[in-house]
Amino acid sequence: MPSARGVYYAFTDWDGLDPSFSFVGLDNFVEMTRDPDARQAIWHTLLIAVSITIIQNGFGLALALGVNTMIKSRNLLRVFLFAPAVITPIVTAYLWRNLLAPDGAVNSLLGAVGLDSWQQNWLGDPDLALWSIVGVIVWQFGGYSMVIFLAGMQSIPKDIYDAAAIDGTGPVRRFWSVTRPLLAPAFTINLMLSIIGGIKLFDQVYALTGGGPGHATDTLSTLIYKDAFTLGEFGYSIALAVVLTVVVAVASTSQYFVLARNERAAS
Repeated sequence: MPSARGVYYAFTDWDGLDPSFSFVGLDNFVEMTRDPDARQAIWHTLLIAVSITIIQNGFGLALALGVNTMIKSRNLLRVFLFAPAVITPIVTAYLWRNLLAPDGAVNSLLGAVGLDSWQQNWLGDPDLALWSIVGVIVWQFGGYSMVIFLAGMQSIPKDIYDAAAIDGTGPVRRFWSVTRPLLAPAFTINLMLSIIGGIKLFDQVYALTGGGPGHATDTLSTLIYKDAFTLGEFGYSIALAVVLTVVVAVASTSQYFVLARNERAAS
């Protein structure tokens, strides 16, 4: 079985080429606890996943509330806001790498409007690079979250809103007491997709920064790639992949049960 054999390699010192290798037990997993790059990659992975989950879904919900109105341009806005989600992630990453370059369009625009002090090396500054990646992901997939929230909003019967309006509730109270509980299924889907996608993130990180500067934006996925194909440490990289799989499984399972319980409580 290929996957079982792959897990077996996590307990070896295989370099990916030599047919002879040794069984090293838990040494690769112990090495992770000592490897500062691995610890940093795990931290970056969790930070990106949590940040994307919170910001992307907050942004998507705000967009959904904005276009779920009777304004004439609502259909055009929905298409425009959803459009980035259908672009291939690697294409989006290369596009934004050029836009965020020191001499790119973003800094040029800031300079044109007199905000020279805001110009930054967005992808080259260790303090900004990780958040620049988060911003690119939110820009691309905020519209995807919007569509899911919008579908949930449009499934809510209008009679419920009419009854709430008769009771004298304002827009904020209607959202909190009516819309939010009935959007529980949409929240479940969006949160699970964003947290799992954030944990597995590779394409955009590698295309935007390559995990740099230094290791400032390395995630588990990029570190796995580097250890396997640059350093030839296949056994260690597979051990990292096993940890990544476990993290995804635990995060998705626990999140599902928590959100499903909240969904049942709201129904």
